[in-house]
Amino acid sequence: MTGKHTGTRPPTSKDVAALAGVSQSTVSFVINGKSVVSEATRKRVEEAMRKLNYQPNAGARTLKTNKTNIIALFVEMNETFDANETTPYIDAVVKLARKHDYDVIINTTHEGSMALRRLAGKSICDAFILMDIQRNDERIPTAAELNTPVVLVGRPDNALGLDVVDFDAREAAYLAVDELADTGHRHIAMVGNTLGSNGDEFRFSNEFFSGAHERADQRGLDFIIVPRLVEGWEGIRRSTDQLLQHVDDRLGIIVRQPQPTEWLLRALSERGLVPGRDLSVVSHCSDLSATSFQWPVTNVSTRPEEVSNQAMTVLFDRLHGSTAAPHCDLIEPTGITRRATTIDWNTR
Repeated sequence: MTGKHTGTRPPTSKDVAALAGVSQSTVSFVINGKSVVSEATRKRVEEAMRKLNYQPNAGARTLKTNKTNIIALFVEMNETFDANETTPYIDAVVKLARKHDYDVIINTTHEGSMALRRLAGKSICDAFILMDIQRNDERIPTAAELNTPVVLVGRPDNALGLDVVDFDAREAAYLAVDELADTGHRHIAMVGNTLGSNGDEFRFSNEFFSGAHERADQRGLDFIIVPRLVEGWEGIRRSTDQLLQHVDDRLGIIVRQPQPTEWLLRALSERGLVPGRDLSVVSHCSDLSATSFQWPVTNVSTRPEEVSNQAMTVLFDRLHGSTAAPHCDLIEPTGITRRATTIDWNTR
């Protein structure tokens, strides 16, 4: 390689070509993903770009390739938003996008299909990932009409031919109940949705609750779902009496998501109860969250990185021209991790 960019001006494709020992047209081919360039040459050019911190002109690249190298991620964020639950999904999407030289813009508005139409109409992104998919999500008909790859994270009742990636919440519920059954518990109380909310709105929530009830019946355990009277910490605090009605008879509590898990542990602490000594707690949350609490919590991981990685893999397949049949990929739980909040009554 010969030549090296010096000085304060931004590096150009000519500087990259000189450092890599190739022509400027070859640099252009690499930037635009043309297959006429050998793998060895492509690596030389990419190494030169890295050394010079060269950034291709996005506007010029868009004109040449009709691509923006931007993915739009739609994710729900509001006053009840649980950052510990959602952030791992976002981080995984952004990291994988950068590996493919894509950037991510995050849309958190509540405009639904209107925001989708607006972004698509501006032609500022090459593909969409829609999270927090409801069973009858009003964005889906609009998404299905776009001439742009779209992946849904969450299963609707009708995906209208769009690709879907989701987590198998029913299997996760089976694992949570089996953990308590196998360790000699007699009663299971599950922290439910807020009273008056639509429990069928999201398929994963409905399947987790119904799966837990089904498995408890199969294993012969007494089972109750305790709804929260109001949102937030107050909802957990006011539900604690009902959750603990069998605390003296081998009780296990199952809870979804990091924030309600934290609130439950706080409510138990206020009553002088220690999970793993007085009762058991099993959470459906990420491993990172499970190990961050006052007591490391036994959990079935939501596997956020794997869900996002699969969604991005499907998306890039479409961006690269795949015409395969629509995906409906279920990410399976890998098991349950027993931590400090499980009592094994069989050994007592």
